[in-house]
Amino acid sequence: MSRPEFAHDDVATAYQQYIDSHGFLSWLGLAVETVENGRVVFAVPYDEKLTNPASEGVVHGGITASLVDTASGFALRTTFDDPAAARLTTTDLDVSYLRPATGDLRVEAEVIRAGDSMGVTDGLITTEHDGETKDVAVGRTSYRLLGEA
Repeated sequence: MSRPEFAHDDVATAYQQYIDSHGFLSWLGLAVETVENGRVVFAVPYDEKLTNPASEGVVHGGITASLVDTASGFALRTTFDDPAAARLTTTDLDVSYLRPATGDLRVEAEVIRAGDSMGVTDGLITTEHDGETKDVAVGRTSYRLLGEA
């Protein structure tokens, strides 16, 4: 897989440009809300194409897991001197589902540890339901950090 090309010095803008040019991430409708050192927040609008055919109107659990993994990887990239050059790969992904997701989603990932060779993140997926923010899923992801390209 080739290295992501971030065309802008502002990391949030660069992340969004990369997402918009990536087939799967753009298909999800992923939008960057916040990028800080060790933390990112992304939003995904509800779309029927993301739902589980066996559970009418409920976002598929695989989408939720992908969001935890994706946001976590982007959060870990912020801990590198050059986020675009960061090389990492998922070694473990654990997601606990708390309630069905039936609306727009928000995923927040925060780096717990970014060492020389391993990184660990926590992720939280929320949705708005009856005017309240509700937790949909929590996750923890581990990555092998391979340095910068």
